[in-house]
Amino acid sequence: MRHYEACLDRHGDSHRGVDWPNPQDAETRYAVMLDLLAGGPDDASLLDVGCGAGHLLEHIRRHDRRIAYTGLDISPAFVELCRRKFPEQRFLCLDLLADDGLDTTFDYVVMNGVFTERVGLADAEMWDFFTRLVERAFDRCRLGIAFNVMSKHVDWERADLFHVSYDRMAEFVGRRLSRHYRFRADYGLYEFTTYVFRAPNTA
Repeated sequence: MRHYEACLDRHGDSHRGVDWPNPQDAETRYAVMLDLLAGGPDDASLLDVGCGAGHLLEHIRRHDRRIAYTGLDISPAFVELCRRKFPEQRFLCLDLLADDGLDTTFDYVVMNGVFTERVGLADAEMWDFFTRLVERAFDRCRLGIAFNVMSKHVDWERADLFHVSYDRMAEFVGRRLSRHYRFRADYGLYEFTTYVFRAPNTA
């Protein structure tokens, strides 16, 4: 949390403020996250875990998507910013791992950028954090979940990023979440997005 709040202090409400290197790639990620909803119900409900400055909601509005959006972040600074920007929208400030605090479920849950950086954690610590948070978030979805991590299929791995192999991800998702999952790595970035569904998705 301190890392991202420092980015916000330094760069303000911008892609750099949530530690994305450029706005074009950030927009690509938002579109990929929302592709989780393809074939889903109209006005689907969406929980954006790690919502940061609310840029996914901005993307939703720019593209006139009909989505019942709720943002969630552990950082009071980011949640306060979002509530100022979108006073009519629901934003929650809580830690899903420490105290769930959610009494509702959502059609879909997305976690964009929550697991791309290790932020000082050793790989084993990051894996533990990742698996526990994904399982907790999956408990809150009725239809599906999406999240991204850095790929192992790169020219080199950065020590500060969280690189995961397809095999390791498939082992975790298939055993602990659902057999209905899909990897997506067709959008030109050094990462991949995992979609996990509670039932077969034919969209």
